[in-house]
Amino acid sequence: MTFTRYAIYFAPDPQADWVGFSTRWLGWDMETGDQVPHPIIDGVDVATVSETPRKYGLHATMKPPFRLREGQSVEALQRACEALAAKQAPVQLDGLQVARLGRFLALCPVGGTDDLNTLAAACVQELDDFRAPAGEAELARRRASGLTPQQERHLDEWGYPYVLDAFRFHITLTGRLDRSTLSLVETALGVHLVPLLPSPFQISDLALVGEREDGRFQLIHRYTLSG
Repeated sequence: MTFTRYAIYFAPDPQADWVGFSTRWLGWDMETGDQVPHPIIDGVDVATVSETPRKYGLHATMKPPFRLREGQSVEALQRACEALAAKQAPVQLDGLQVARLGRFLALCPVGGTDDLNTLAAACVQELDDFRAPAGEAELARRRASGLTPQQERHLDEWGYPYVLDAFRFHITLTGRLDRSTLSLVETALGVHLVPLLPSPFQISDLALVGEREDGRFQLIHRYTLSG
């Protein structure tokens, strides 16, 4: 399959109950490359509230989507991902919680995240030779939201403003919602998802994913953290 962009994700284990629910919530299984039916929840239009993050699949971004630099190959990228994962140890977290990030909902880690942030930084920095420079239109789109000086430097150097010290691990569950819908959906997730969330929670591999021609992301390969 041909992909237009690549990214490094944390993609949770599809065998876990919370992952099964969350994948259905989004309606897209990037593991299999298939649409899946949404759960039916009274009072919540799941398909609408989850539309924005659907195409990305259930994930946390470790290295944001990038186009492959001229002269680089997917095979070389795969070898580099394998080498990176072999140097990195699994990351242990206290758990996950549903949190508000502005006007959308996401799963965020409970407790300290220093090791997690270090892992994400390694993904951004050590694989950057494979990233083609961002075009002017993409840079302008990123700047339109308003960036801090540090985020502007990250955009110039790494092609994305929210990396390194601006990184925040999160697994997006909704798009931007109005206040009443935000509260309604948060309550529903508290009933249906929160009881399934793991505690503690381990990140034991990284996933190389590709953006298909239809704009949806699909798993290419997982790399076990074995450092």
